[in-house]
Amino acid sequence: MERRRTFSREFKFEAVRLVTERGVAVAQAAKDLDVHENVLRKWVRELREEPQEAFPGNGKQKAQDAEIARLRKEVAKLKMERDILKKAAAYFAKESM
Repeated sequence: MERRRTFSREFKFEAVRLVTERGVAVAQAAKDLDVHENVLRKWVRELREEPQEAFPGNGKQKAQDAEIARLRKEVAKLKMERDILKKAAAYFAKESM
């Protein structure tokens, strides 16, 4: 099984700079760097949209992604608590009859 290739933040910046500053076509730059065109286009788009948070690196999340993960975890916890309370309410309702 082939492992997914990883690229350093510096490599991504240089690849994007080839396209944006030097005017090299995306297709040609991708071919020269041995990456897929869509990957290079994604890097260009990511750097244009959020230059400060582009290419966060291994294990680092964008602030928005971290917030989404935290909220999903909280929702799961609240659902579990709700289910426990439903079961307890049903149990006590049955006991009082």
